[in-house]
Amino acid sequence: MKNAVLQAIADRRSHRSYLPQQLTNEQLDAIVEAALQSPSGRNLQPWHFTVVQDQALLNRISAEARAVDATQPKEEQSARFADPAFQIFYNAPTVIFVWVNHVSHYAPIDCGIAVQSMALAAQSLGLGSVIVGLTYRAFEGDQKDALMQQLQAPPGSAFAISIALGTPNDTKPAHGINRDKVTFLR
Repeated sequence: MKNAVLQAIADRRSHRSYLPQQLTNEQLDAIVEAALQSPSGRNLQPWHFTVVQDQALLNRISAEARAVDATQPKEEQSARFADPAFQIFYNAPTVIFVWVNHVSHYAPIDCGIAVQSMALAAQSLGLGSVIVGLTYRAFEGDQKDALMQQLQAPPGSAFAISIALGTPNDTKPAHGINRDKVTFLR
C-alpha cells in the first residue's frame, strides 16, 4: 500500500551532514505546527519547543556535551566524541530543543511523538533531520542552568530530546528491516 505519509516514513533518514542554508520561515512554521498537532496523553501537551538557529549557541551546547561526556567512565562515553571535529548537531542550521514538563508518566513518550512528527514534516518538505539524544549530556554538567536559561526552558522543565534540521548534504540507504521483531496474534 502506498500513500504520501507511508512514503515519507519509508524515505526518512537520519542525516548527519547539512548544507549551511537556513530553513525558510514557511518550512520552520510547518515543522513547528506539526509538533504542536502531535497527540499527547490526556492532551496535556507536556512539551515546550525552543528553536535555535544561532550557530555559536549550538556550538557551545555541543562543547558542553563533549566536556561532560569526558568526565564519565570510559564505558559510558560516546565514541562519537573521539573525533575532535564532531559537533552533536552535525552543523545543521536549525535545532529544536524539546523540554518536558513531567505532568504524567506519558510525558517523555509524548515528546518523542512530537519530535517524530517534526522529522516526518521535515521529510515531507524535502528537508533532512536527525533526532539527537546525546544533547542530554550538556544538561548534566555545571553549565546546565545557564544553558537552560539561555534556551528559555520553562521553569520546572527538563531536557527531553532535540532534532537537527536542514537541507541534507549526504545520502544514506535505508536501514535493514527485521521482520522477526514483530509478532502477530490473530
